[in-house]
Amino acid sequence: MRVFEIVRASGHPKIRATHATTLEITKEAQLTDRGNCIVAVDASKGAMDLSLEFHNLVKNNSTIIKLTLKAENLSETVTGRGDPRLTLDHPRDLVARRSAYVCSRTIMLEADKSSSDLSRELVGAIRDPHTEITIILEAQLKP
Repeated sequence: MRVFEIVRASGHPKIRATHATTLEITKEAQLTDRGNCIVAVDASKGAMDLSLEFHNLVKNNSTIIKLTLKAENLSETVTGRGDPRLTLDHPRDLVARRSAYVCSRTIMLEADKSSSDLSRELVGAIRDPHTEITIILEAQLKP
């Protein structure tokens, strides 16, 4: 079984993408200097807005989760795993984590990238507030 979610978001001039362990997408329109893990703002979905099918699938240790970030002609994919502890009930945020830490915003654990691992070319593109960002979330049980 495979489930996809599409999230639309925008860039922001304060995006730094320098956090070593997390990558975050938020529905908030503004960004402070402290939000160094945030890579997209004004998102169309938070964790609680994701489909029931997606919620059910990510609550499995055998689920592979991919987050593909697309801006202009650039894209990067972050891959992690699901976990039965994921609640996905945060109203505003989606967070990919390199660690196994779980909170209501967490959508994947043990991710292979954080915001600091994104290409600086992509980060430059998402710093433009006029940049439209598409996030594709994919959850699939390991075969």
